[in-house]
Amino acid sequence: QVQLVESGGKLVQVGDSLRLSCAASGDISRNSIMGWFRRAPGKEREFVAAASGGNAVYADSVKGRFTISRDNAKNTISLQMNNLRVEDTAVYYCAVRVRRVIVGAWSRQDEYNYWGQGTQVTVSS
Repeated sequence: QVQLVESGGKLVQVGDSLRLSCAASGDISRNSIMGWFRRAPGKEREFVAAASGGNAVYADSVKGRFTISRDNAKNTISLQMNNLRVEDTAVYYCAVRVRRVIVGAWSRQDEYNYWGQGTQVTVSS
């Protein structure tokens, strides 16, 4: 079993920066995939970023603005979000896939075994 707890979401202004964190407990290894997804109002949940084994992948919409980082010793992942836009407003979810999978699958929600409850990020203009 794996439990995930996100934190850091809040109301910010356009152009601001914000850092989200996710603490994981349970059976996670260095090869586990840890990722972030988000659900904007009225939209489907979508991939944001994922990291494993020193590698990271990003959605095109956040490349260059968001950075995912992972602390394997503490089983935490963070999402540094810079130059936030109104369209980044969403509930952000941390997710884990326990076993390794090809990088091309890291953006697929159905590959992940465990999900956090989410943390709300609101970007105001």
